[in-house]
Amino acid sequence: MYITTTIPYVNARPHLGFALEIVQADVLARHHRRRGEPVRFQTGSDDNSLKNVLAAEAAGVPVRELVDRNAAAFEGLRGPLDLSFDAFIRTSTHPGHRAGVARLWRATAHDVYRRHYEGLYCVGCEQFYPEGPCPDGHEAPLRRVSEENWFFRLSRYREPLLDLIGSGELAIEPAGRRNEVLAFLKAGLEDISISRSAARSRGWGIPVPGDPDQVVYVWWDALANYITALEGDDYARWWEREPRKVHLMGKGVIRFHAVYWPAMLLSAGLPLPTRIFVHDYITAGGRKISKSGGVTADPAALSGAYGVDAVRWWLLREVPRVGDADFTEERLVARADADLADGAGNLVNRVVTMVHRFRGGRVPEARPEPLEAVARAGERVHEALEAFDFRRAAGAA
Repeated sequence: MYITTTIPYVNARPHLGFALEIVQADVLARHHRRRGEPVRFQTGSDDNSLKNVLAAEAAGVPVRELVDRNAAAFEGLRGPLDLSFDAFIRTSTHPGHRAGVARLWRATAHDVYRRHYEGLYCVGCEQFYPEGPCPDGHEAPLRRVSEENWFFRLSRYREPLLDLIGSGELAIEPAGRRNEVLAFLKAGLEDISISRSAARSRGWGIPVPGDPDQVVYVWWDALANYITALEGDDYARWWEREPRKVHLMGKGVIRFHAVYWPAMLLSAGLPLPTRIFVHDYITAGGRKISKSGGVTADPAALSGAYGVDAVRWWLLREVPRVGDADFTEERLVARADADLADGAGNLVNRVVTMVHRFRGGRVPEARPEPLEAVARAGERVHEALEAFDFRRAAGAA
């Protein structure tokens, strides 16, 4: 199984919303490894965003300095969150990424053309909208941008995408998100801008092949990471031959992954992912947690204060498969006390006490048949994780 997370912008340090996604991916990877299955678990950072450039300008530091510092914080979550990812790709430094993006661009050249464009641009989402405000809640006003860009003929792929998603060949979970994508496709597709001027991007990003005055649009650049990080034989092993390619992501980026990305791959004649799992948001006081929106929660700091088990357990046990979850430190502590200390911890303490009191401190031989609840637990966890229901899996445990 090839398991990936999205690669977040590194305009600021990581927050608890991304920790949810990467812990979910980590659980899937560990579960399937324990079942003896081959797994590649990949994550990374989106270094080439205009958001990163503007954040560096606001901080008064070079873009490279800000990007390197924050990307290191994302990769550094491995320790505080006890993560087991196999690969971490940085789009500005990975040796094969720039060349891979150029190859993908050339492979889709028959669907690429240049024209003038004018529209409202949300820097927070890194995309254009026909009108404001930003539907994802970014507070900064949309910027009117007028320039000549390269466009991708997304409109050609409406029917193929409807067939792939409708048949389940490209499976999207939960069902509500699948229906959302199908409704978007049925309403019709317009061609999309896939570059921006090098001047507006301050020269930061990957140049468009053959047109150095333009840089590749950040989403085209970032989405390519799922294949550009696969070097040598890894590409054939994990993308061409692997029957289970799973993308995990938040609901705000579903259009990019379930429409734009498969259309790019169809245009290039490349295999598609097989399953897309979409999680909702973590909020604080009813507001979406974000890196730059004033509402944040540092997963590394939380792990340092309360322990990695408490943080991971809250993310798995409290966050529903469908719907946002509101976070407070009090809720994290309450869940850890109830389940880990009073539940599992108390059980362990009682068992140890009884072994010493009644068995002379020696663990007795196992029963010929395990308790029914124990025998079923692993199966119930597997069933839940196959449906990407982490709360139900935690409940089964």
